[in-house]
Amino acid sequence: MMGWGRFVGGCVGALPVALTGLEMVGYVARVDGASMQPVLNPDRVTDYVFLSRWAARSCQVSRGDVVSLVSPRDPSQKIIKRVVGLPGELVHTLGWRRPLVTLPPGHLWVEGDHTGHTLDSNSFGPVSLGLVTAKAVCIVWPPHRWQFISSHVPERKPN
Repeated sequence: MMGWGRFVGGCVGALPVALTGLEMVGYVARVDGASMQPVLNPDRVTDYVFLSRWAARSCQVSRGDVVSLVSPRDPSQKIIKRVVGLPGELVHTLGWRRPLVTLPPGHLWVEGDHTGHTLDSNSFGPVSLGLVTAKAVCIVWPPHRWQFISSHVPERKPN
């Protein structure tokens, strides 16, 4: 009986450490939808990506990074988009209210790579840095798709 008590005690003790690790370091998440094609989910293959919370918490977000954020339209939903503009930059929009927008302090312009098949800043405008929850680092599943996610801004075309 002593063995089970130690086992349960060890599990109970490890749980806070594991949860802190997930909260501070990162986690693996499933990416659904076509908005980030062809980088994510090409050929209708569902990708699982490692999302680094560390990068988002330390505000290490650069133009071209793929980030996970709380949807400005539906706070119960998380979305994944590419950073196209940083605070203070002038952005040429692809169909928002104005063709040019200067991003306010603490705000980003995010877009899906699959123009015309995405709800992004062209639909809801600049997003607060505070909505960013993590930075997508690499594809971890399926195995034939293992790769780091490059930080670049692809060619942007209006609808």
